[in-house]
Amino acid sequence: MNKSKNLILLLFLFVFNFFFAQNDNEYREAFTLKLPVDSVQFFQQEVAKSKYLVKENTLQIYPGEHLFIETEVENNVIKLMNVVKENKNPSKTIEIKFSQEVSNRESKGMTLLVINPFNKKLNYDALMYIVGRNEWIKTSIIPIRPKLQAYELWKDTIISLVLHNWRFED
Repeated sequence: MNKSKNLILLLFLFVFNFFFAQNDNEYREAFTLKLPVDSVQFFQQEVAKSKYLVKENTLQIYPGEHLFIETEVENNVIKLMNVVKENKNPSKTIEIKFSQEVSNRESKGMTLLVINPFNKKLNYDALMYIVGRNEWIKTSIIPIRPKLQAYELWKDTIISLVLHNWRFED
């Protein structure tokens, strides 16, 4: 009797994990990043298969990526972030889209869209890595009001952004 209970429990845990882990999206696939800089120059880089979350609650995002970040909040603190394929839990999933506007093969700027699903003001810090510089540069971010979205705009051609120190503000 005890063996059958253990077997049923093990089977239940396997099925539970299988169905709930199907939405995880921990790694980006390898790709070639191509960014127009001006009408003559463009930037190109091979991006290896890598994690979206480079460390706890620290997201690295490249132009062209559209991500859903499911969170676990405890005592008004974001404890856990997980990139998922689909937004199955809209009340706790931050949506982020990073893009480049191009006209006549020339960069017109970069846009970061962040959608705040929470009832509190959401804030974070950001670093950018731009064409022509060999260092991460801190950039200012506007906090996102509850249940709204915010756009950040830059004229620089940004290779990648790191978004970290996610927090709520009153």
